[in-house]
Amino acid sequence: MSKQKVVVAMSGGVDSSVAAALLKQQGYDVTGMMLRLWSEPGKEESNRCCTPDAMAQARRVAGILDIPFYVIDAKEVFKETVVQYFLDGYARGETPNPCLICNRQIRWTFLLNHALALGAEFMATGHYVRRRMTDDGRHELLRAVDHFKDQSYVLHVLNQDQLAHALFPVGEFPKPEIRRLAADFGLPTAARADSQDLCFLAGDDYRNFLQRNAPEMLKPGEIVTTAGKSIGQHNGLANYTIGQRKGLNVASPVPLFVITKHVSPFDDARGRRNTLIVGTLEELGFTELTARDVNWTSGETPREPFRAQVKIRYTAKEVEALVSPMEGEQAAVKFDAPVRDVTAGQAAVFYQGEVMLGGGIIIQ
Repeated sequence: MSKQKVVVAMSGGVDSSVAAALLKQQGYDVTGMMLRLWSEPGKEESNRCCTPDAMAQARRVAGILDIPFYVIDAKEVFKETVVQYFLDGYARGETPNPCLICNRQIRWTFLLNHALALGAEFMATGHYVRRRMTDDGRHELLRAVDHFKDQSYVLHVLNQDQLAHALFPVGEFPKPEIRRLAADFGLPTAARADSQDLCFLAGDDYRNFLQRNAPEMLKPGEIVTTAGKSIGQHNGLANYTIGQRKGLNVASPVPLFVITKHVSPFDDARGRRNTLIVGTLEELGFTELTARDVNWTSGETPREPFRAQVKIRYTAKEVEALVSPMEGEQAAVKFDAPVRDVTAGQAAVFYQGEVMLGGGIIIQ
């Protein structure tokens, strides 16, 4: 019987390296693939996902494991899809999470299609998440064994067809065990540091990236209280995030926080454009939100409202809420208690215990 073929999306890091090693150990016919992504001119050696060093590490791991290794050029599709999504989000006054669109369009569409074209039955990544089959033949995504490293939040975009071809070998292990396995396999990535920043920012602050690539987003404007009083000037809405307190540079007898951002006059009853709305800590809490582009991992939209734990940012704790599916791939979320820092452009992701049900992009 021939071995099942699997392509491993390699990055030169410890997680994808161990994923490849585990799958080979389990008897799969393994091939490594790495994407060459877009970087700003002159910053190619700083894009953490595909620096020359990362590529050399991935090749070295493939050599040690004795598996084929290919580099796929994805610069243009990445720029047109992920980088543009990032810029468009800030232009709308949102705080976008480009990792979501990257997973949906680049890794689990563009790269998966390359893997399938190569004759692979599966594609594997180094994500900390688990997959299991339900009794009725559906694929579920579960939190990783290591909850601290769990990455199910950014994979809420996957559908049943993609999950049918997905393998997540490292999700069954705590992170320290992955590093120990890397050392046992003799992989040079065993002690390689994790990186959390956005790859195309190349270690730079996102504000500097916007200044170079979309300076029109950093126009000054009014800082206004929730009561409508103008109390100062901001230096560009993209420079601020919901819940921010420091750096407002306004005089106030009580601490003020960023409540929301009004890009167009249609958002503001007074017709203001390009305004930063600030308020007190008590005004920062939200009891409801609406999400768009909601993906239900099961492939079916729930027919009735249901109780769930909802995560509003990658690093946020889950909070109890009632989730009500709506027409047009939307969902309404009503929290049991006010929640701070609900931010347009981030994802609201729904859980029931270990199971990740799906999620969508926060719009209000």
